[in-house]
Amino acid sequence: MKLGILGTGMIVKDLLTTINKLKIESISILGTEQTKKETTILAKQYHLDHCYYDYDEMLRSEIDTVYVALPNHLHFSFAKKALLKGKHVIMEKPITSNVKELEELKEIAQENDLIILEAVNIHYLPAFKKLKEDIKRIGNIKIMNFNYSQYSSRYDAFKQGTILPAFDYHKSGGALMDINVYNVNAIISLFGQPVSIGYMANIENQIDTSGILMYDYGSFKGISIGAKDCKAPIISTIQGDKGVIKIDKPVNQMTGYQIIFNDGTEEIYRVDDCEHRLYYEFIEFIRIIDNNDYDFAKKMLELSLIVAKVMNEARNQEKIVFTNDN
Repeated sequence: MKLGILGTGMIVKDLLTTINKLKIESISILGTEQTKKETTILAKQYHLDHCYYDYDEMLRSEIDTVYVALPNHLHFSFAKKALLKGKHVIMEKPITSNVKELEELKEIAQENDLIILEAVNIHYLPAFKKLKEDIKRIGNIKIMNFNYSQYSSRYDAFKQGTILPAFDYHKSGGALMDINVYNVNAIISLFGQPVSIGYMANIENQIDTSGILMYDYGSFKGISIGAKDCKAPIISTIQGDKGVIKIDKPVNQMTGYQIIFNDGTEEIYRVDDCEHRLYYEFIEFIRIIDNNDYDFAKKMLELSLIVAKVMNEARNQEKIVFTNDN
């Protein structure tokens, strides 16, 4: 893989801390005139091969894959441009602002034999993979509850009238897109598409600052909570008729879980000596792209589409409209 990274935000800085462990042939980074100093420092610190400040120039280079780590509302336009230039695309979560954008990107990728991947690390974490195997041990699922509530320092600014991207409907923000998206991905990966969903959100200035998403799977029900305006102990549970699985971290950071059976016996699964949480997804992205594993890429993109449809419907129910929707 010859990777071009778009952006210098927090998620990029996180990835760069583990980049030297990944077998990437070359790494370039795209900054802006405003972030030129920061971009140069990052390139030097992590021994990146090239810095660019013009996206077209980067796309003319030898990179074969673009990692879109920009604010949500920019994902579609930058990914589309990369696909039309013959580049594979890795896109930070949420993959696009809405289903329509994702379906257009999917069509372009198919026409050009290119791969689109959504960077939701949950699906590649060793603990989550083991959870998918162990979930059958608690019997028939009855109730699930996923909670990711984390008070955002940006909410203080939001209340004072300073609207940053995480709370900006012009930039496809909000609690569902920013934080509950992890829960939605975990639930869809575990259980597939629900029969129906319902979203109840706290709305301020036309955006959801927190919300509860309800899932009906026919024989069992569930909720996922995403909050940026308040916090709570981050505990998620999956309840079956033979026991319960308890996760004591946000699902995108999980390193283990506890199984408590109805007879009172308990088992704890932990991953020792974990790599950085982004390491596992990029190891798999490199494999998929370098080996042209279109079948697996297609499977993961279908999951992303289901998630996008669920979140689109949730926003529609609460009349949350992004600028990208128009």
